Amino acid sequence: MEQKKPTIVSGITATGQLTLGNYIGAIKNFIELQKDNNLIIFVANLHAITIPISKEELRNNIKNMIALYYACGLDPQKAIIFVQSDVLEVTLLAHILLCNTTIGELSRMTQFKDKSIKMKAENGTEFIPTGLLTYPTLMAADILLYDADLVPVGKDQKQHIELTRNISERMNNLYQQDLFKIPTDFIAPIGGKIMDLQNPTKKMSKSSNDPKSFIGLLDAPEVIRKKIRSAVTDSEGKIAYNPEQKPGVSNLLTIYAVLKKVTIEAAVKEFVQHDYGQLKEQVANTIIEVLEPIQKKYHKLMQDQTIDELIDLGATKARAIANKKITKVKNVVGLNYKKSSL
Repeated sequence: MEQKKPTIVSGITATGQLTLGNYIGAIKNFIELQKDNNLIIFVANLHAITIPISKEELRNNIKNMIALYYACGLDPQKAIIFVQSDVLEVTLLAHILLCNTTIGELSRMTQFKDKSIKMKAENGTEFIPTGLLTYPTLMAADILLYDADLVPVGKDQKQHIELTRNISERMNNLYQQDLFKIPTDFIAPIGGKIMDLQNPTKKMSKSSNDPKSFIGLLDAPEVIRKKIRSAVTDSEGKIAYNPEQKPGVSNLLTIYAVLKKVTIEAAVKEFVQHDYGQLKEQVANTIIEVLEPIQKKYHKLMQDQTIDELIDLGATKARAIANKKITKVKNVVGLNYKKSSL
């Protein structure tokens, strides 16, 4: 009997442009994971509106991100890739989960606390969108709707997965059946976290206000060279891997090692007799070499309108799974009141 493939679910918020950090930390892993797993990827545009964003930016981000996913190597025959709002069953499930979650649980989420502080500081008021508080239950719905076995996350999202597990177990106990799977998170090893080029003690972010802090997947070669040249290092002048003492240099070595598919040790050995300028030059060359074919595929997808067909295909596949799951949930919870649906 053939063993069932694990289902892996992951989403990326439709804010900002995809960066080298997204490629190394997530997309590269997805390309490998699609071979032996049921991979479900979505662009989280419902999550995106939990903070202010213009409709023009949101619309552009959605298409750009899906086109880049495919350009990077995801295969529509091996993975389901769709837009979150195209499968509205997730909003119904999110409400059901919200009714089984406490305010205390949500208000303890570290991301909610951090973002709330930032929003207060920016506008000088206490106006914090409720969507920011309930974000984790929508994320839980994203995961549980597709019966995810595994959820690849960064360390900053680990707390949300724990909440998802708690809600899942709570509802299974409440209704005395295995209504939801209990998902497991996993964090990518090396390359799982690429750091900000200007502040290498924090993660590279596609939402950063400083364009010099990240490499966009659509950045031109001259822009990439300029950004890498200006990347923060240190005054020691010695190439070594030490994330705590030398975060900037270590970040450049990580980028080089992952893109070249060599170990950190091999990268250090290659550059040990070089200066920072030479390291930066080779890192920039490597990034440009990797991104060039991705950018060509991206522009082709956007020009011939293939991307619209791929988005519709992904939505159709995702809806089929979601409809089956939400029907079961409605039956168990008591929301399906017609005999024909029982």
